[in-house]
Amino acid sequence: MDLLTVSNGLLYTAFIIYLIAVVLFAATIKDKQEEKKFTLLNKVAISVTILGFIAQAGYFITRWLVSGHAPVSNMFEFVTFFGMMLVLAFIILYFMYRIELLGLFALPIALLVIGYASMFPTELSPLVPSLKSHWLYIHVTTVALGEAILAVSFVAGIIYLIHQIDQKTSSAKTMWLELVMYSVFATIGFVLVTSVFSVLDYHASFSYEVNGEEAILDYHLPPLFGPADGELLTEDSMDAVMVTPGWMHGAEAPRKLNTLVWSLAVGFVLYQLTRLALRKRVAAAIQPLLKKANPELLDEVCYRAVAIGFPVFSLGGLIFAAIWAQEAWDRYWGWDPKEVWALITFFFYAIFLHLRLSRGWHGERSAWLAVVGFAIIMFNLIVVNLVLAGLHSYA
Repeated sequence: MDLLTVSNGLLYTAFIIYLIAVVLFAATIKDKQEEKKFTLLNKVAISVTILGFIAQAGYFITRWLVSGHAPVSNMFEFVTFFGMMLVLAFIILYFMYRIELLGLFALPIALLVIGYASMFPTELSPLVPSLKSHWLYIHVTTVALGEAILAVSFVAGIIYLIHQIDQKTSSAKTMWLELVMYSVFATIGFVLVTSVFSVLDYHASFSYEVNGEEAILDYHLPPLFGPADGELLTEDSMDAVMVTPGWMHGAEAPRKLNTLVWSLAVGFVLYQLTRLALRKRVAAAIQPLLKKANPELLDEVCYRAVAIGFPVFSLGGLIFAAIWAQEAWDRYWGWDPKEVWALITFFFYAIFLHLRLSRGWHGERSAWLAVVGFAIIMFNLIVVNLVLAGLHSYA
């Protein structure tokens, strides 16, 4: 086998091992009858997780050897690396606090992230000029590590909220919790719908004008949104249902919006089917599994993850990014959508720490802030990359 095949095989192996680790962590939440058996199961669960991380690190190294540069230059590579850093952040915080429930939530999120990454083109491609810099490694890797540590604060926060919020009656809090649950189903919807139509080899092409020149836009999902004045070129393919709004700029905007809407729609169907099967809200169904959660310890983890992840993200997302921007585009700051949302992320977590340390925002309020912060990170990762056009659109 060539090295690229080995690399892909290691990533798939890591995915399977993480699945096994989730099952093992789920087993640790059962009532323990013998302390020794419980301790042994904990050790096996974290050991399997470390084994999966080693396999994914092997994927990263072998892909680097094949491509000749750090594999973080496109959506597949960056999101996969983000998933790996999320697992690393969980492992570190697990050994600090020994909370098995973190694994039961953090590892499924890492699996979703890796599954999400696999839906993008996985082929190796040469670097565009702006990426041919050692700042590629410094900026992108520190951003991914910082965001991964911040993601663990979300994991601790969401466990805290599900554990503490009264699920017996509907309220604004339960509604917002269900919105978070739905966002998970929307991510699953993206992976599912993309996989299905990939297996079906669906393809549709439109001819349209961009800046006075004719261009071709290819779809791999049925086009709900098409380019303005676009003409369908492929036979036996459905025509666009609606025209993409004019405020969405960029040649790829129609296809990106189409993918986003499909993901949200399929996620909504999956969520509703799950609600019907459970006959209750998703968070309410999870709550009984969290009886042994320690709210004070979860609150501490939520804060510590932000305290560690915030400076790492600030270095990578603002300082190192500005240096790279000066080298690549001859300016430190340009209000590109990606830059704007990095700044929003910075200010949000700065406010988080201010409210926590100066205003005493602990417990539930701190947990909600962690959830909102992760939503900003995911908006930056998904919507800004897939919908909004900018200098970072090469991703």
